Amino acid sequence: MTKQALFERDRRAVLAAGGAVMLSAALWPASGRAQAAGTKIPIGTIGAGHIGGTIGGLWVKDGHRVMFSDRHPQQLNGLVATLGPLAKAGTVAQAIAFGDAILLTVPYGAIPQLGHDYAGQLKGKIVLDTCNAVAARDGAIAEEVEKNGIGVTTQKYFPGARIVRAFNTMGYMYFEQEANRPDPKLAVPIAGDDPEAVKVAAGLVRDAGFDPVVVGKLADARLFQRGGPGYGQRVSAAELRQKLSLPQ
Repeated sequence: MTKQALFERDRRAVLAAGGAVMLSAALWPASGRAQAAGTKIPIGTIGAGHIGGTIGGLWVKDGHRVMFSDRHPQQLNGLVATLGPLAKAGTVAQAIAFGDAILLTVPYGAIPQLGHDYAGQLKGKIVLDTCNAVAARDGAIAEEVEKNGIGVTTQKYFPGARIVRAFNTMGYMYFEQEANRPDPKLAVPIAGDDPEAVKVAAGLVRDAGFDPVVVGKLADARLFQRGGPGYGQRVSAAELRQKLSLPQ
């Protein structure tokens, strides 16, 4: 099946999947809805490069406590000093333990090793996965992503984690420039299999200053992975739903 045929098939499937996710949202526990609606939760990042520093910084400015992690946490002292007392630096293990939600933002080639090292610690955690697979940089795992879809592939390496794809469709400078712009806000597509995790992720997208668009389940995340029709779309939520044939 050609890539275009896959996208057309996925767009048809998303109409049903997106509706199921929205129906599930109405039945989620009140605690999950309240958390997504505005409660400030602690967040850990796995990686603190351009995307991690930008999105994590936006959450700090919104009132969330964020622990940025790196193999050498002392290298993050400048970042956390700039962001103020709600920001801190730590190891990956410390950031996972700290966060009620985790921002996963590393080169995709690092995913298998991170899964080997931290999958157990991440079980039950809400993980917002921003990573993109680039064949020239990431090697064979990029072929796996192309075959199976990026959301399904990430979940494979972190069994038991509540993966939500988010913040992967454009560069950090655009997120930085467009955060909290006047309405209509910039759309950020998200997808996940766990309804409550999707709800919390949507709240965090709003807290960063964007408008979340639930595309469907992790299998549907291929619609906005690199090369997909939702990738690189600098548009409003209504425009993105139209481009992906999602319900308005």
